[in-house]
Amino acid sequence: MESNRQMKYSRLELVLVLFFTSSCASEIFPKAQNVSWSSVNFKSILTWSPKPTNYSYTVEFSKLGQDRERMQHCVKMMETECDLTERLKDLNASYSADVLSEPMRGVSSDMVEFPHVSSEKFSPYYDTAIGKPEFTIEVSSDKRKITLLVMDIPTALFNEDKKRLNIRDVFGDNVQYKVAYRKAKSTGKREKISKDSTIELTDLDRGESYCFNVQAFLPFRALDKQHGEVSNIQCSPEENTSVFAEYGVGVIFGAIFIIILAVTTIIFIVMCYRRRQREINKGKEGSPLKGV
Repeated sequence: MESNRQMKYSRLELVLVLFFTSSCASEIFPKAQNVSWSSVNFKSILTWSPKPTNYSYTVEFSKLGQDRERMQHCVKMMETECDLTERLKDLNASYSADVLSEPMRGVSSDMVEFPHVSSEKFSPYYDTAIGKPEFTIEVSSDKRKITLLVMDIPTALFNEDKKRLNIRDVFGDNVQYKVAYRKAKSTGKREKISKDSTIELTDLDRGESYCFNVQAFLPFRALDKQHGEVSNIQCSPEENTSVFAEYGVGVIFGAIFIIILAVTTIIFIVMCYRRRQREINKGKEGSPLKGV
């Protein structure tokens, strides 16, 4: 009985020691707050707060189900962000990161485990935000077709030859582009989704100016992460729809000549008719009256 009581007391003491040790550790080395991922075009940075004073932060990360690794350039640091881009090589995998609160460099501590906070899981392929694309506008010679040439967005990734990869290199056929467009003088909007970076639009009114914006579209993702940032609006030039532009100078002058010729002919006929009538009237006036 006595031995059982001693064991219970020992366990209780151990729990209390661990509790107070943890509480003291958190007071000496406050836990990081607001730990989150910030990733755009595969540039993946872990951020947190607050700025440390008399302690430092160390970042560890791991692929889910594997051992944690320390980021060598994020050990005992005074900053509140750590760039993990180069270490997340398996883009389809899910990762987790921990921010540890530790003594500053050159300061020792008897603590075995330091306070830490874990991030939510993060997968570059499924979670990185996609920035806004750039594009140019080409109008066909007959003014009936507009082609948008979208430049695939560059990423923060490089291949073995140190060539920068764009989102088409990473996502392949999984990346699409969504185009929203309207007449420059209207608010009505239409949309088109294209699997290609060259987008042709033919359902347009000839000579009208149209305005466009483009964004990357990733239909395989969760709904709130399917759309990239919307591009700046660009408008096609408004075509000159004057009579001269529509029919050409030659046709117009030909029509004018025909009209002038027709009017001249009508005037000539009228004048001839009137002259004839005057001659007839003079003839009647000069002839003697019958029966006088």
